[in-house]
Amino acid sequence: MSLIFKKPKKSCADRNCPFHGALPVRGRVLEGVVVTSKMDKTIVVERDYLQYISKFMKYERRHSRIPSHNPPCVDAREGDHVTIAECRPISKTVSFVVVEKLGEK
Repeated sequence: MSLIFKKPKKSCADRNCPFHGALPVRGRVLEGVVVTSKMDKTIVVERDYLQYISKFMKYERRHSRIPSHNPPCVDAREGDHVTIAECRPISKTVSFVVVEKLGEK
């Protein structure tokens, strides 16, 4: 693991865990809020950002929803503020993994 994150206190046997498995993380590191955690070991993280519109010289508010792998040792739930990091594709839509739970919203 090339990026530095706090290792969770719990342990897990998930092979797609960046701390206890063999999943390397690289690339983008983003923060957001967990919107839904109904899938098995997968959550959806919503990220708000500002996009500059040059024609009107102002910013507009946008958001994106990123499906991310949720290892059992991190165990993020709805409403949690989390940090996600890019990894290799785990499934058709999942290319990010939760690496840190920053707290409740």
